[in-house]
Order: sequence, then C-alpha cells, then structure tokens
Amino acid sequence: MLNRKQKHILLKFFSLFSVVRGYNILIIVIAQYLTSIYILAHNKPLKQVVFDLNLFMIVLASSVTIAGGYIINNFYDSEKDLINRPIKSRLDRLVSQNTKLSFYFVLNFLAAIMASYVSFKAVVFFSIYIFGIWFYSHKLKKLPFVGNLTSAILTITPFFAIFMYYKNFETVIFVHAMFLFLIISMRELTKDLENIKGDLVQNYKTIPIAYGERVSKLMLTILCALTLIPTYLLLFKYEIGHMYLYFYLSTLLLLGFQVLLWRSKTKTHYLILHNTLKFIIVLGVFSILLIDITIVLHRI
Repeated sequence: MLNRKQKHILLKFFSLFSVVRGYNILIIVIAQYLTSIYILAHNKPLKQVVFDLNLFMIVLASSVTIAGGYIINNFYDSEKDLINRPIKSRLDRLVSQNTKLSFYFVLNFLAAIMASYVSFKAVVFFSIYIFGIWFYSHKLKKLPFVGNLTSAILTITPFFAIFMYYKNFETVIFVHAMFLFLIISMRELTKDLENIKGDLVQNYKTIPIAYGERVSKLMLTILCALTLIPTYLLLFKYEIGHMYLYFYLSTLLLLGFQVLLWRSKTKTHYLILHNTLKFIIVLGVFSILLIDITIVLHRI
C-alpha cells in the first residue's frame, strides 16, 4: 500500500505525463525510427540506422522539445482548457505553473545539449523550432489560418529534422509528407470546431469563430478531397508494398468522416471526428511496416 506522500508524488507524475502528453511523444519516436528505417534510409543496413547515435540524439532532442512545447502550450491555454477539457485540466493543475515553466526551460536546455552532439546546424535548427513553438503558443494560435498552418508545420518538423539528416530527396517522401500534412491540417481545424466554446470565451480568433462552422466544414471537405491526390500517387505511381491497404482504409475512414462532419453539431460529434483523424495518423505510423515486411530480415 502506498502512503499519502507516495500517492501525492505518483499523482504529480501522472499530472506531468498528462501535460507533456507522453503517449503522443512515444508515437512520434516510433514514427521517426520507422520513417528512418523504411523510407529515409531504406538503402542503409538496419543496424547502421537503429544504432546511429546521431539519429538517436535527433530523436531525443525532438522528444524533449515537443514535451517542452506541450508544457508552454498548456501554460498559455490553462484557462481555455478549464472549459474545453475540465477533467484533464484538473489533473494538469496538480503541478504548479512555476514548476511547469522550470521544467520547460530545463527541457529546452537539454534539447540544445543533445543537438550539439550532432552538429552546430542541429543546434540552430532546434533553437528555431523551440522559438517557433513558443511564438505559436503565445501569439499565432489565436489567429485564423496562420495558427492552423503553423501548428501543422510544427507537427511535421521532427520528421523534417531526420529528413535533413539523411538528405534523401526522393519524390515519394514528399508525397508521403503531403498526405500527412493534409491530415494534420484537418485535425487542427477539427480541434477548433471541438474547442469553439473555450476559444470564444478566451477571445481566440479561430476559423470557426471568425468565419463560422459551415465555412470550417467546407474547408475540411476541400482538405479531405485534396488527400486523394497523394493517395492516388502513392497507390498507382510508387512502390509502397502492402501499405496500399492503409491508404484504401484511410480513404474509407475519410469518407465516413465527411458523412459525420456535415451532420455534426455538438462537441461530442467533433470529438469523434478528431479521434478518427488521430486514428488515421497513428495507424499510418505502424502501417509503415507494411512497405516491406521482409526488410528487417534482408538488412540485418
């Protein structure tokens, strides 16, 4: 049995884990490694990729930067989250704002140290990334279009870091990136629809607030239609192995998304839509394995 002090420490740990969204960071780490093995460095021996210390430091620097980003975002959104996510907000508030800020600066310092192991260019890259996350949380996220675009770009930036490390400029990589960017953009706009109540109270000028729900739904429909372009290219122009199964399934899920979208009126409906897009993203990460299911055996 845990005593009262131990329970308090455990609750604070879960609170901090909730603030930094450790589950999201774990998915990003897995995604970075799978992207490196199967797409960006597919011609390199498996051991050379998996045990590459530079890659490890880039992934680690990305993880602590993203964790710091979640902290600073939570710091600025604390009042809004009380309305939009009351249960999560209560858990997050078990850790004081001062503690969160201190942890934020420590994480950013660690990111710079890790990046310095790779190169000076990596330090500059992550410094710009850290500043971009702060500027988005402080200013840009309250602006329609600019906030959504910036958030989508910041989300794919960790993959851009390993893309620059391997300097693989194959066209198929850009097509994969286009699909991911469109899905993430849809998710950001869906989140705005889901959080419209809290955003309105806190005077956030998001797209649903500035232009209305109907315009937001129309934009989501256009973004959804645009995903068909990279999907078609990946299915019929490039060799993606058994990953074709993922793109057929994601197309069906997006069709279902569209049907529900135009019938959605409540926060619960938008939450279901948001989770559908999150499922497509997470499923896409593990579907990278389907590009070549024998790749591990061939490259050991």
